[in-house]
Amino acid sequence: MTDRRTQLADNLARVEERISAACAAAGREREEVTLIVVTKTYPASDVRLLSELGVRHVAENRDQDAAPKAAECSDLPLTWHFVGQLQTNKVRSVVNYAGLVHSVDRSRLVTALSAAAVRAGRELDCLIQVALDAESGARGERGGVAPDGALDLADEIAAAEGLRPAGLMTVAPLTGPFADRPRAAFGRLMEIATDLRATHPAANMVSAGMSADLEDAVAAGATHVRVGSAVLGVRPRLG
Repeated sequence: MTDRRTQLADNLARVEERISAACAAAGREREEVTLIVVTKTYPASDVRLLSELGVRHVAENRDQDAAPKAAECSDLPLTWHFVGQLQTNKVRSVVNYAGLVHSVDRSRLVTALSAAAVRAGRELDCLIQVALDAESGARGERGGVAPDGALDLADEIAAAEGLRPAGLMTVAPLTGPFADRPRAAFGRLMEIATDLRATHPAANMVSAGMSADLEDAVAAGATHVRVGSAVLGVRPRLG
């Protein structure tokens, strides 16, 4: 366990250096960017070590893994983020532990999240996942609403009981006009975020950037970066 703690501490320090350097290059304060460590496929023991090392935001993308892990770590001062594509039949479980859902991308999901939040007596922050590879009216290959549908979905979230529109999320697309252009992709997301804040001023979160492209996200103006392998190591292959 001591070896694992040392490994995580070293990895966190390197990621911190990257974020700090990216903020300096962009003329931003380090405090403007929140690190979310994506702990998917890793055990609760790693989450506990990360908490000891000062991490306060962790993310998961599969409820069947996240729910028991969050329960086991319920004594820790952590905010849990759900970042994966979310099926409506998993919503009631996710609402029990997640403080933020990053992957809201359709009206049916808004309705389900609202009902579950009301039932649980919670106020849930929702990020709209924007698919920069999606045509108007379509969803992206990895989930997400087309850019021209983001503002309408924000209005639906704002009108839904128990939910708050908190901002936007994206994953750098693998296809379309922004393929292999993460900085341009994140810049486009920031344009949409500016439009969003015009009608929902409190929706000021921008979740973008992962281990490979966090510098591009920080340069564009992201407020949150989601880093997994750079902190926890290369994930084991499943199956």
